[in-house]
Amino acid sequence: MDALSDALRVLRLTGAVFVDAENTAPWCVTSYSGNPTGPGLPSGPNIVFFHVFTEGRCKARLADGGDTLEITAGDLVMLPRDDHHLLGSDLRLPPTPADRLVQPAGDRGYLRIEHGGGGEKTRFVCGYLRFDERLCGPILRTLPRLLRVQLGEAQAPAWVTNLLQIGMRETAAAQPGGGTVLVKLSELLFVEAIRRYVEQLPEGETGWLAGLRDRFVSRALALLHERPDHAWTVEALAEEVALSRSAFAQRFTDIIGQGPMQYLTRWRLTIAAQRLRSEHASLGRIAADSGYDSGAAFNRAFKRAFGTTPAAWRRGAESGNSGSKAS
Repeated sequence: MDALSDALRVLRLTGAVFVDAENTAPWCVTSYSGNPTGPGLPSGPNIVFFHVFTEGRCKARLADGGDTLEITAGDLVMLPRDDHHLLGSDLRLPPTPADRLVQPAGDRGYLRIEHGGGGEKTRFVCGYLRFDERLCGPILRTLPRLLRVQLGEAQAPAWVTNLLQIGMRETAAAQPGGGTVLVKLSELLFVEAIRRYVEQLPEGETGWLAGLRDRFVSRALALLHERPDHAWTVEALAEEVALSRSAFAQRFTDIIGQGPMQYLTRWRLTIAAQRLRSEHASLGRIAADSGYDSGAAFNRAFKRAFGTTPAAWRRGAESGNSGSKAS
């Protein structure tokens, strides 16, 4: 399994709402999940927002400034850290909070936004994923606060459009199993956005996702993810990727931001955190599988990484609370 697929496998992504938004020029809306008032909208920290544009064009910018992006049909705009942002035909207009515009499903069969002055039409679908910051950090921290990826040349690909239509129907229907369907749909869009972003990364970029573009580092990541319980050394990894020990260690550290063994330790703990939530294996078994000879050493390492003990993490998962936030 490649490193990206393996990393996505253990991420805890939950929750989704799909809203069909149709805005006509002139218009400007602001989106942020911190204080929602609309029906079915998310609230709280650790939200990834995304907008998939299916018709027309508009501008997008973070509310606290930065570059203005020109958005067209076929683009996906993602806010990996739920930043307050503006969308509109004219961002100089006083923005209207988008959550106040959401209309109940009614006869249309899905949540809807209709807003604007009656001019040129822009249509997009809004959705979100909730994540656990401690498990998703390596991926999300390497993404820009406002991310635009092109899904198609002039419009969203047919499979994306179909997913959005299914998502809107599932959001409104509230049928048994619908929550799972919505999460899977959102995950597909999230994965596609990440893949496109990796493809578009410029040469010389650093970070975890940039490591997937480097043939030496990506091979090492794949090995570490494929066999995390192996007794890896820097020398063994260097031999596998056909570099000298010093060249490999420097290359890995420069791109990923930490050494190979530090990365492996964190990855083993991430797997342990996921297992604590999904399995009934004993703490001793999980500690041993993570490379720790004693439960005390495992507890200390886990608490440094996640801000809480393994036992508290497991109890928090069982009660629906992910526990304390890591420092």
